[in-house]
Amino acid sequence: MPVTIALAGKGGTGKTTIAALLIRSLLQRGKRPLLAIDADPASNLNLALGVPLPTTVGQIREEMAETAQAGQLGVAISRLDYLTREVRMALEEGDDVDLLAMGRPEGQGCYCAVNHLLRQIIDTLGSKYACVVIDNEAGMEHISRRTTRDVDLLLLVTDPTVRGVKTAAAMAELAREVEVNVGQAMLILNRLQGEPSPQVQAAIDELGLPIAAFVPADPTVNELDARGEPLFSMNGDSPAFRAIETMTESISQTLSW
Repeated sequence: MPVTIALAGKGGTGKTTIAALLIRSLLQRGKRPLLAIDADPASNLNLALGVPLPTTVGQIREEMAETAQAGQLGVAISRLDYLTREVRMALEEGDDVDLLAMGRPEGQGCYCAVNHLLRQIIDTLGSKYACVVIDNEAGMEHISRRTTRDVDLLLLVTDPTVRGVKTAAAMAELAREVEVNVGQAMLILNRLQGEPSPQVQAAIDELGLPIAAFVPADPTVNELDARGEPLFSMNGDSPAFRAIETMTESISQTLSW
């Protein structure tokens, strides 16, 4: 069974940056093949990884709904077969990592049956990989709508603010309420300049989650973003990447992986 790592946190905390650097670090440790799932409707993990944006699962769902409504789906192919084919065609395959983009949430109407099939397909697809990394949107409740797969490790990403840590605390609580089992949750403090303030440290202590990493503010990340270059081209001596490298080594031991 693959190890599944999910990242969540309020918008603007750098989840996608952390996800991309984590993927790079995992690949360097031979954790392949690896499936990256971009579950944020903004769909920009592809930019950080340096791959084209694939057709999204949301687009597939909408197109199938329109085709079925028009009576053009036919009887020669089941909905499951149709969706399975389309999802596999939408998978952006790379040398080291494959990318699946979820796209925007459901439109009008009921998509319960279609979403159930999609969960089955995505879980089956993910089972072929050594590792699955899911870059989520700000909320947590959507995870259970995207996959029935258990999450071995939930990384809650926050900036060094009390509000960010409080949001992470709310997400940790919400993670206990969704249908997906979370093995372990840890906190990542991103874009840190120096030491956390006493107020932030107090909020962290109150949260009570183990710290996965303190990731320093790194101008290299901003420079690559400004030039539109993937984070995979980041120098290995980058402070942010070194912090993620240390974290990856630690969580690999934690997961006995």
